[in-house]
Amino acid sequence: MGEGIRVKGHGSSMRHRFHSICPYFAMFPETFVEKHLAASRFNGVVFDPFCGRGTTVFEALLNGREAAGCDIHPVAVCITGAKCNPPGRDEVLARINELEASLSVLPSPLLSDEMAEFFAACFHADTYEEVRFLRANLDWRNDRTDRFIAALCLGALHGESHRSSNYFSNRMPRTISTKPAYSVRWWNEHGYVAPRRFVFAILRNMVDFRFRTTPPASRGDVVETDARKANAAFPYLGGKVTDIITSPPYIDTTNYREDQWLRLWFLGEEPKSIQVRDDGRHYNSKLYWNFLKEAWEGVAPLLAPQARIVVRIGGRKLSKEEMFARLLASLEEATGRIVKPADDGMTTPVKRTQANSFRGAKASPTVEHDFCFLVINSEHRSVHTIK
Repeated sequence: MGEGIRVKGHGSSMRHRFHSICPYFAMFPETFVEKHLAASRFNGVVFDPFCGRGTTVFEALLNGREAAGCDIHPVAVCITGAKCNPPGRDEVLARINELEASLSVLPSPLLSDEMAEFFAACFHADTYEEVRFLRANLDWRNDRTDRFIAALCLGALHGESHRSSNYFSNRMPRTISTKPAYSVRWWNEHGYVAPRRFVFAILRNMVDFRFRTTPPASRGDVVETDARKANAAFPYLGGKVTDIITSPPYIDTTNYREDQWLRLWFLGEEPKSIQVRDDGRHYNSKLYWNFLKEAWEGVAPLLAPQARIVVRIGGRKLSKEEMFARLLASLEEATGRIVKPADDGMTTPVKRTQANSFRGAKASPTVEHDFCFLVINSEHRSVHTIK
């Protein structure tokens, strides 16, 4: 798997192997979190209301901080929970052995013609049976050992199988699931055939690889909930969160549920690549900023009297100046506190994505903006030492 490791608090500068359990679209690197933790003068709870693959929560734990996070999407909760509250290595291996020993062929699923064609082309028939068996038998929401195995499966479910034998699928992007009809057409045009993968053997190898770096001593709480309900999900964190490091969904950039449809299927949902857009908050500017204000309102009761909020945000059509002004206004309105920018922010282009390489598309014109705000109660307005 060829990855370096960077372990915090272990006398080395190596990267922890849990970080890359599952590739994830629009993720920031752990060095981004590390930098902002080092820049903070606070030592309270670190929180991420859009935790994604858990980089903020896990990196905070590696740095000896209390940490928690939430996300509305099951894939994010599975991955983050696996990393931030892992079982022991031996427990994982024992469970994999138990599952393999009980492997049986399940009844054929009722699928549309499109989905039947997709699954037949995406996975070797024997690999598909093993994947389906794990899908049916992993109680990932209620059992942390099963959740860890499910997270490993999500990371291996699809990817560049021509480059690594650790991916279960025909050749696909690592970060997103391309749509069924497109995938089948692309595989047929290029003559790609799904390889036979032995799922349980791959999982054992992955466990050995991941646990070569010791998990952090402390554990982080991860809840499947909307950021707008963070206060209700974490009542015991009221007034304790001093650092938020997060990246909300980007406006007019991606549809999460469409891009993660195959992983959502593995976690128990019915296979469907076209999702109904039940609201326009990620496409309509007015709705988007109202959504973010409501998200900050959900988080506001958790904030300590002084807190630092770092936001990486992006979109195709909004300028840095508009992003800054809207973020500042949403934080002021939601918290009812003094909100001070710590700096002018930083802008970087989004690099050509692996998904675009698969599709043959032009590089995305999206840019990302990093902003840092200090949120202060009125009685602390004279404090000038916050960094």
